[in-house]
Amino acid sequence: MRFGIFVPQGWRLDLVGIEPAAQWQTMLEIATAAESGPWESIWVYDHFHTVPVPTEEATLEAWSLMAAFAASTSRVRLGQMCTCMGYRNPAYLAKIAATCDVISGGRVEMGIGAGWYEHEWKAYGYGFPRAGERLAMLDEGVQIMSQLWSIGTATLDGTHYQVDGAIGRPLPLQDGGIPLWIAGGGERKTLRIAAQYARYTNFDGTPEVFAHKSEILAGHCRDLGTDFDAITRSSNYNVIIGETDADVRDKLAWVAEHYRPLIPADSLENYTTMLANGPLVGTPEVIVERLRAAQQLGMTYAITNFVDVAYDRTGMQLFAEEVIPELS
Repeated sequence: MRFGIFVPQGWRLDLVGIEPAAQWQTMLEIATAAESGPWESIWVYDHFHTVPVPTEEATLEAWSLMAAFAASTSRVRLGQMCTCMGYRNPAYLAKIAATCDVISGGRVEMGIGAGWYEHEWKAYGYGFPRAGERLAMLDEGVQIMSQLWSIGTATLDGTHYQVDGAIGRPLPLQDGGIPLWIAGGGERKTLRIAAQYARYTNFDGTPEVFAHKSEILAGHCRDLGTDFDAITRSSNYNVIIGETDADVRDKLAWVAEHYRPLIPADSLENYTTMLANGPLVGTPEVIVERLRAAQQLGMTYAITNFVDVAYDRTGMQLFAEEVIPELS
C-alpha cells in the first residue's frame, strides 16, 4: 500500500491560531517531514472557503501551493484532492499543471473533479450549474488537458469549453502527461469518466461503499474496453491515532475544543461525530487491521489527513513508524 498525506492549508480550520506570516513555514515543515519519511506524496485541497462551515479563517490556494512545494521539495509527489474543473479554464489549468511539473522535476499529480461546494462556487461568481453540467464540464476539460499534455496542442468545440489550437508548451516532464486522478463516486458519469481517462480513482473508503463503487468502475471499464486492473483505487482518511485508547480519547477531546469557538454547536456535534466514527481512528493495531481489510478490497493508496498535525506531529510520526511499515 502507498501513502500520501494532506498538508494543512486552512481549509479544515487546521491553521487557526497560527499567525498568517507563519502559516507557510508551518506547511513547509510538515511537507519536509513527509519528504524525509515514508510518505509517497503530499496533498492539498482545491477550496476557497473553510469547512464544515464558511468562516473568514485562511484557506491557501491549491495551485499556488503546488508551485511552492514543487520548488521547495525534491522527492515527494504533489497532488490536489481535488482540483475543481469549474474554477479555472481547462487549457489554462493544463498550462499551470505542466509548469508545476517542470519546476518539480516531474512530480505533479492531477486530482480533478466536478466540484460540489455550492457556497464557494456562488461566492466566487461561478454560479452553480446542475450536476449533469458540472460532470459534462469535467469530461470536456479532461479531454482538453489530455491533448495538451500528450501532443502539445488542443482543439475542442464543446458545449462548455471551446479551444482552437491552444498551445501547451512545455509539455509535462512525465511520459504520457500528468497522471489523472478522477475523484468522486458518481456511478453513471464520474466513474465512467474515470474508466476512460484515469490512472487513479478516489472515492469513499468505507468497505461496503468501496466494494460497490469498484464494481461499478469495473463495469464501465468492460463497456469501454479499458483495463480496470491498471487503475489504482485510492481513498482519503481522517486519522486520529494514539498509543492507547485513552490517547485517542484525549485527541478527540482536543478536536472538539479546537473547533468549538469556530463553528455552530450543531455543526460541531456533526463534525466531531463524523471524525470519531472514521475508520482510521484508534491505536496503530486497529488502524493496520482496518487498512488491511480495505487493501483486500483493492484499495492500495491511502491519503491521510491528520487533524492536529499543524500543532502536534506525534500522530503523523506514530503512523509513519507503526502503521506504514506493516502495509508498505
